[in-house]
Amino acid sequence: MSNINSENFKESKDYVQSIDRMFQILRTFSVERQSLTTSEIAQLTDLSRPTVRRILLTLEHLGYVKSVHGAYSLTAKMIELSAVFLSSQVSTWQMAQPFMESLVEVTGESSSISVLDGDMITYVARVSKKRIMSTNLEVGSRLPAFSTSMGQVLLAHLPDDELKERLNNIELQKFNENTIVDKQKLYEVLLGIREKGWGGVDQQLENGVRSVAVPIRKPNGEVIAAINCSVHAGRVSKEQLQEEFLPKLQEVAKLIENIVTFR
Repeated sequence: MSNINSENFKESKDYVQSIDRMFQILRTFSVERQSLTTSEIAQLTDLSRPTVRRILLTLEHLGYVKSVHGAYSLTAKMIELSAVFLSSQVSTWQMAQPFMESLVEVTGESSSISVLDGDMITYVARVSKKRIMSTNLEVGSRLPAFSTSMGQVLLAHLPDDELKERLNNIELQKFNENTIVDKQKLYEVLLGIREKGWGGVDQQLENGVRSVAVPIRKPNGEVIAAINCSVHAGRVSKEQLQEEFLPKLQEVAKLIENIVTFR
C-alpha cells in the first residue's frame, strides 16, 4: 500500500522536496494575486529568495510563468495541466448538465458543481442564468473554499483530523465584513454543515451574492463534489433560498447521484 498520505512521508527517500517547493510557489498565485515578485513569493511560502528565484526561472524556461518588470504571473500553458483533469471529468459532469438546467429553469438562478482542490474549489460544471458575480465563472474557475457554500460543504465532509489540519494551515483572507476569518468560528460552522447536510453563505466572498450548496456522494457515501444554487441578495432572501430553493437543490443532487457513474 502506498504511504503517500502518511505523516512521515516527507522523511522517506521517495519524497522530492523540489517538487513540493515548486507547487508551493504555484499555489501562491490566485485571482487576487495574479502577479507577484520573487520577494513576495518568498514571504508567502517561507522559502528563501534564491530558491524561489531558481524555481521561477525554471518554470519560465518551461513556459509556465512569465516575468514583466520583475513580477511573475502564470501563463496560458498552465491550462494544459488543468485540461487533463477536466477532460477526465467531462463525461461524468456532462451527464449532470440536464438536471442542472432543469433546476436553473425552475429557480431562474445559476447552479454549479465543484470539487475540492487543496484550499480552493474548482468548477467542473456550470449553468448560468444571470451573471451576479464580478468574476466570470466557468468550468475550470477556482475560488477559495472557506468562503463559498460549495467549498464549506466539501470541507465539512472531510475527516475531522484532516479538516483541523487544513484549517490550521489555511490563510483566511477577509473579502468583506461578512467573511469568516476566525478559524474556530469557521470550524463550528463546518461542523454544523456536516450535521445538517447542507451549507449556505451570505455575501462572504462578494457583496450581493448568497448561495446554498449540498454534497454529491458516491454510493458508498463519500462526498466527491458539491452543487449549489447562487442568487443575488437583492432578489432572493435567505429564507426563500433555504425554504424554496434548497429542497429543489437536494432533489437534483439525488438525481445526479443516481444517474452519474463516478470514477
